[in-house]
Amino acid sequence: MNRFIENLLKWGHIDPILGYKVLLSGLFVLLFYIFKTISHRVINRYIKDLRAKYFARKRIDYILFTIAAFFIFRLWVLDIGSLGTFLGLLSAGVAVALKDPLMNLAGWMFILWRKPFTVGDRIQIGPHKGDVIDIRAFQFTLLEIENWVKAEQSTGRVIHIPNSRVFTEMVANYTQSFEFIWNEIPVLITFESNYKKAKKLLLDIARKHAEHLSEEAERRLKEAAKKYMIIYTKFTPIVYTSVEDSGILLTIRYLCSPRKRRGTESKIWEDILDMVEKEEDIELAYPTIRYYRRGEEKDGKSS
Repeated sequence: MNRFIENLLKWGHIDPILGYKVLLSGLFVLLFYIFKTISHRVINRYIKDLRAKYFARKRIDYILFTIAAFFIFRLWVLDIGSLGTFLGLLSAGVAVALKDPLMNLAGWMFILWRKPFTVGDRIQIGPHKGDVIDIRAFQFTLLEIENWVKAEQSTGRVIHIPNSRVFTEMVANYTQSFEFIWNEIPVLITFESNYKKAKKLLLDIARKHAEHLSEEAERRLKEAAKKYMIIYTKFTPIVYTSVEDSGILLTIRYLCSPRKRRGTESKIWEDILDMVEKEEDIELAYPTIRYYRRGEEKDGKSS
């Protein structure tokens, strides 16, 4: 086999040492893909849980890639007297030519080490929002939410974002540690409505749909407080009162899961509409203009 390779290299007028390294490097790459394909098939066959299956494939890929990169690196560096000299020569050209890929690799290592997000988290990075569905060496992938779709539901688009963006863009994580968000529903009623009664009824509606989350949220907060300085004292729903131009604004504030925001809001609004239909002294308000005719103000008449 060695004689065949030597004859092949001589026939192609290729330096034997260089050709030997190129062939071995190709062999390492080929073995990497063979083992990767076999391991993926085994994982897909014996692991049924989708999340466990995804992470198992990723771990195998990282291990195989590290092993192949180590052997290829040693193969090409061994004959150079000084590793420092090699790295210096290499970095001079690579720093400029491969700036973006290197930044993406640095971002990938930062994501794996610091874990600003992981697969399954709902995040916002810059203007983009979505659920993280994949993390790779040069980019991560989001299943987009919001955009032209309201209430942060999925658009169906898949967005690929370079890993280097974690260094230059704001990253917001909806589900890390705490796993709940505060949602608010503004309900505007007329000035003539019984606002105290409306406030009590709205609070009952909010408790019906969100009260059960309070204990779970408090437990999650205690866990998150070990890592972050998050301070909440109230987890139960509350209704705030304020005055607008067209009526009294009662704002429902409650905890919900980020992925159930639209569903809970829809159910709460259905109960609100049923409540308004049932209660004669509570009416929803809308922008109105009131005016008085001269001479009728004293009599209390208006149009």
